[in-house]
Amino acid sequence: MIVLIFAAILYVIAAIMIAMAARRDRALVGEGLRDAWDQLVMIMPALTVGILGAGFVAALLPPELAETYLGDGAGVSGYAIAYVIGVLTPGGPVVGFALGAAAIKAGASVPIVVVYVTAWALVNLNRVLIWERATLSSKVMIERLIVSAPVPVLVGLFAWTVMELLSWW
Repeated sequence: MIVLIFAAILYVIAAIMIAMAARRDRALVGEGLRDAWDQLVMIMPALTVGILGAGFVAALLPPELAETYLGDGAGVSGYAIAYVIGVLTPGGPVVGFALGAAAIKAGASVPIVVVYVTAWALVNLNRVLIWERATLSSKVMIERLIVSAPVPVLVGLFAWTVMELLSWW
C-alpha cells in the first residue's frame, strides 16, 4: 500500500511539473517528455537485469544458507559477511535494494540486511574506484571512507535495538 501512495505522490509531482513547464513554454513539455523517454530507454536494461537477478537470488538462495549466515542467529559473523558483500556489490539501487529484499525473503535478518544496504550505499568499492577516485582528491576520498566505514555496523546495531524494542510490544 505504501508503494501505491508513494507512486501517487510522484505522479502528482510530475503532473505539477508538466503544468509548470506548459505554463512557461509549451515546447518545454515535449522537451521534458523526450528527455524522460531517453532516460527510461537508458535505464530499462539495467533495471530489468537487476530485478531479474534479485528474483533469481531470492529463488535460488537456500533459506538454510541465508538463515545460517545472515539470519537472527548469525551474530557478529553475519554483520561481517553483510558488510563485505555490501562493499563488493556492484550496481545501483536496483541491484542493492533488490538483493537486500531477496535476502530478507530468503531468511536474512533485517538488521543484517541493514548492514548490507548501508555498506553498499556508503563504502561500495565499485563507487569508490569508478566515481570517487576520478572526482575527489585522494585525501577527501580516504577521509570519507574512514568516517563512513563504521556507520553500516552502527546502523545495523541500531536496527537490531529497534527490532528488539518492537518485539516487546
